[in-house]
Amino acid sequence: MLAASLIPAALFAQNSKELNINQAIELGIANSKNLKLSQNKIDQAAAQLEVVKDNALPTANASFMYNHAEIPTTTFALPGSESAFRLPKRADAFVGTAAVQELVYGGGKLKYAKESTKLLAEVARLDADKSKEEITYAVINTYYSLYKVLQSRKVVEQNLESIAAQIKQAQRFFEQGIVTKNDVLRFQLQQANVTLTQMDIESNRKVINYNLDILLGLPEDTEVKIVDPTAGIKTSGSLNEYIGLAMANRQELKQLDVQNKVADFNIKTVKANTLPTVGVGANLYYINPSGNFIPPVNQYLMPITVGATVSWNFGNLWTNKNKVSQAKIEQKEITIQKDILSDQVKTDINKNFQNYQVAMNKIQVLETSIAQATENDKLLASKYKNNVASVTDRIDAETLLYQAKINLEIAKADAGLAYYTLLKSTGKITQ
Repeated sequence: MLAASLIPAALFAQNSKELNINQAIELGIANSKNLKLSQNKIDQAAAQLEVVKDNALPTANASFMYNHAEIPTTTFALPGSESAFRLPKRADAFVGTAAVQELVYGGGKLKYAKESTKLLAEVARLDADKSKEEITYAVINTYYSLYKVLQSRKVVEQNLESIAAQIKQAQRFFEQGIVTKNDVLRFQLQQANVTLTQMDIESNRKVINYNLDILLGLPEDTEVKIVDPTAGIKTSGSLNEYIGLAMANRQELKQLDVQNKVADFNIKTVKANTLPTVGVGANLYYINPSGNFIPPVNQYLMPITVGATVSWNFGNLWTNKNKVSQAKIEQKEITIQKDILSDQVKTDINKNFQNYQVAMNKIQVLETSIAQATENDKLLASKYKNNVASVTDRIDAETLLYQAKINLEIAKADAGLAYYTLLKSTGKITQ
């Protein structure tokens, strides 16, 4: 019996998980399919870099050929010649070659290609960091949405408990003839309306909880237990501080800086087309006309040649200048894009900073309103007990109090989310 009683509790424990916001972020990052795709792009860039490095290695090739000839005419004489050549009826020959080539100087193209590919790999890593920021913010946003729903549900449950007590009190007053049956019905109607609100909140909770399970890679029936995410919220600094952080940390700005460096290497690569190239190589030849795979002594040739090649397409001196101009224009476009993005970042920071300030001010206003609503609720409760206030006044006072409590919890969550939104706009949310 003891074991049987523990089984349902164990099953329930398996389907619920308490997570603070940092643990949720870690799960979201670890299980994000988008981040896995970003990592694959980084691997592709790293593989491309290795391919470019291989281009600097020497090239080598070898071949071996066997020829067999049938010669129907075995006598050959040149016109005007009295002597003739006597040819065999058939002939065999083995010919082999081996060559090694190395580009010593190519105008710096290989060096520029390697550096450019390194920078493109850095762009891929920055893109992955940007994806990580987006995943982090998506987790935070969903986490806070669930927190708001749970806080609202808690306040509604408190409200229902209070209404239940009011109904019992109204029943006693009705039995004593102090109030009318209408008072009891009004409290019961209030209870029904709040219950409907509770049902809507529970439906929203299930939807948001399911979305969070998917985002975190948890089993879809896991009930996430929220830890108050507003506890670690810091007071905001100045607007200029956040703008400075954004200018130093926004991944998009870093990417444009890297792309500007890539464009610079592209210009150097285009200019390198006007320079000569130098290469060295060695060749080995094997000629065996004896017809035997292993020829007799002195019946085969094996010359080895070593040489250097200098080539210069000097026509590029006058055909390459427009390509350089085009590459410089492309680099200038990147600079303009960064200026535009910097302005957008500043306006984004300012908007999020102001939103956070307003959200924090709302909390102070709502805390004051709760104090006032609490005092008003106590006053109306006392008046209603003494049959001075109507049931409508009593219900309105209680409704105002609990609505203020819900508004405060939502405002706290909105302020927390506004803080993380501000951090996201600086590029430091993952830190």
